[in-house]
Amino acid sequence: MAVFAMPSLGADMEAGTLVEWMIKPGDTVTRGDVVAVVETQKGAIEIECFEEGTVETLDAEIGATVAVGAPLATIRAPGKEVAPTARPAPPTAPAQPEKPAEAPAPTASAPLPTAPTPPVVPQVGEAPPASPAARVLAAERGIDLAALTGTGPGGAVLLADVEAAKAAPLAEVPLKASAKPGLDMAAMRTAIANAMARSKREIPHYYLTQTVDLQVAIDWLTATNAARTPDKRLLMGALFVKASALAAAQIAQLNGHYDAEGFHPAKGVHAGIAVALRGGGLVAPALHDAETLPLDELMTQMRDLVARARIGRLRSSEMTDGTITISAMGDTGADAMAAVIYPPQVAIVGFGAPLVRPWIIGDTIAPRMTVTVTLSADHRVSDGRRGAKFLSAIDAALQTPETL
Repeated sequence: MAVFAMPSLGADMEAGTLVEWMIKPGDTVTRGDVVAVVETQKGAIEIECFEEGTVETLDAEIGATVAVGAPLATIRAPGKEVAPTARPAPPTAPAQPEKPAEAPAPTASAPLPTAPTPPVVPQVGEAPPASPAARVLAAERGIDLAALTGTGPGGAVLLADVEAAKAAPLAEVPLKASAKPGLDMAAMRTAIANAMARSKREIPHYYLTQTVDLQVAIDWLTATNAARTPDKRLLMGALFVKASALAAAQIAQLNGHYDAEGFHPAKGVHAGIAVALRGGGLVAPALHDAETLPLDELMTQMRDLVARARIGRLRSSEMTDGTITISAMGDTGADAMAAVIYPPQVAIVGFGAPLVRPWIIGDTIAPRMTVTVTLSADHRVSDGRRGAKFLSAIDAALQTPETL
């Protein structure tokens, strides 16, 4: 048996809240499968499995706060079967010959299942238990949760149950012109390949890198989030997007589109947010007028974009209106990233993973959290001087996070 434990998703993480199981006892899992969704200070994160085998038990309940390293589930290795005698009879329940057995004893070909979580039966008019993601999608699609049969622990309705409820009638009812199908992953991968090949072939890239002191922004973010619930907390990514959008609004040559007629500066900053998708692939839906959004509204819209990107429900305008793209490695990625421009845009900003570095402050040297910011820009439109001003504007914005 292998214990699947709560992973550490960052140096500052001590615990996470389990908000959804993607598996149940008896399921077969392989390395890399997404098995749960955990809420941390960084938001809802899909947790991948690092073991292969069959799910024996789920050891944490939805809604529980689980410390890093504590058990989430038990996984039986491939080929390891539970012997019929592996589970002794409870001492308080002696055999009663006068009552026939209710079910045949398990055999080697039918492993002994664990006791399932008792289903929660809702009262009349009461919605059944459901994961947060399932509730959001059900509300968006106008689906009554009370009409669904949940497949999660305790009969909870999962995201897959809501998706199936939507998909079921499509096999019988002709697809309406207004329907919005999910993303075609194969077609998306082809589109990415074509766009990136075109970008490197046609756009003369130049690259500038600057290391930015993040300590002030981190301290402000920690203080701001202290009294907030996880769903209301701001993430560092929101500060990166807002700072980049404000800088793009100042340096017009980095915000817009380039086509056969030349460069067309954009009136607003429609920040493309790079989102990695489950199963591979990357999309960068646009956050419209990002430079004008208050941080809380920007964070709300970012969460919405990421959620809809991962279920394939993005709008066409979000896929085409981006005027500059922002991509961040997160807390555990590479130190720096030189990204490829997404045409017809003329710039993309890459934020590496925050890293503690020795930093000179006046006459002293102190450890400070920093981030390496890399600008990839189109030399047909701008030059190094403009690019340097852009990076300096990002730096300045992150030194005064309260004004973002």
